[in-house]
Amino acid sequence: MAASHLKIENLNVSIEGKHILRDFNLEVKGGEIHAIMGPNGTGKSTLASAIMGHPKYEITSGSIFMDGEDVLEMEVDERAQAGLFLAMQYPSEISGITNADFLRSAINSGREEGEEISLMKFIRKMDSKMDTLDIDQSFSQRYLNEGFSGGEKKRNEILQLLMLEPKIAILDEIDSGLDIDALKVVSKGVNEMRSEDFGCLIITHYQRLLNYITPDKVHVMMQGRIVKSGGAELAERLEAEGYDWIKTELGIEDERVNVNQEA
Repeated sequence: MAASHLKIENLNVSIEGKHILRDFNLEVKGGEIHAIMGPNGTGKSTLASAIMGHPKYEITSGSIFMDGEDVLEMEVDERAQAGLFLAMQYPSEISGITNADFLRSAINSGREEGEEISLMKFIRKMDSKMDTLDIDQSFSQRYLNEGFSGGEKKRNEILQLLMLEPKIAILDEIDSGLDIDALKVVSKGVNEMRSEDFGCLIITHYQRLLNYITPDKVHVMMQGRIVKSGGAELAERLEAEGYDWIKTELGIEDERVNVNQEA
C-alpha cells in the first residue's frame, strides 16, 4: 500500500468575506509528524476546519489532495472515509449515542456491506485501546463526550484516532488544558499510531507536547501562511525565545490575519 499523502497548494480561505489563509502550502506524507505553531489569530484552526470541510469557511482558490484525490470535491463524510481525521479543539457533546455505538458505526461506514467489523472483534479492539489510554471501561457506554471533563474529551479524541486508524490525522490543540499525566497518555496514543501508512499534523501553541511526540518538521504560521520551517529544534527555540525573533527576521509587524476573532 502506498504511503499516505496530503498535499495543500496555494490554499486561500475566507470567512464572512475576511481573508484568512493566504497561498498556504504544505505536504504531509505517511511516516511523518508535522507540528504547526504560531501565536493566536494566525490561521491555525482555520486550516484544520478548511481541510475537513467546515461550511463556515470558503475556499476561494487553491487545492487539497489526499492520495491524489481532490478533497475539495468531497463531502465531510467522504473526507473521513478517504482517511482524514480531525481531533477537535472543542469536541461536541452528543446525548443519546454511546461511545461504542458511535465508533462502531464510524468504522463500518468506511467498509463495504458484508465486511463490517464483528461485535466481538470491535469489543476486543476497543477494550485494548482504552487500556492503552488508561480510560475506564465505562467510557464505552457513556454518551459521546456528555459530562466529560476537558481531559476526558481529549483522551476520547485519541481513542477515536486509535479505533478509526486514519491515514492522515489533524490534531487541533489536542494538548489544550491537559495536565502532565493526561498529556503523556495522549502522546502515547499518537506515538502508537506512527507508521509509514500514517501521517500527522499537530497544531499546538506549546512545545511541551513535542517533548513526548517528536516532530519530523515544525512550521510557524503568521498572517495566514507558513513563514518558517525547521526540525524539532525550531520548537525548542520558540519555547525559549518566543516569536519576536521571527517577526524581526522577516519584517513582520503584526502576525495576525485580518480578522477580529481567533482563526
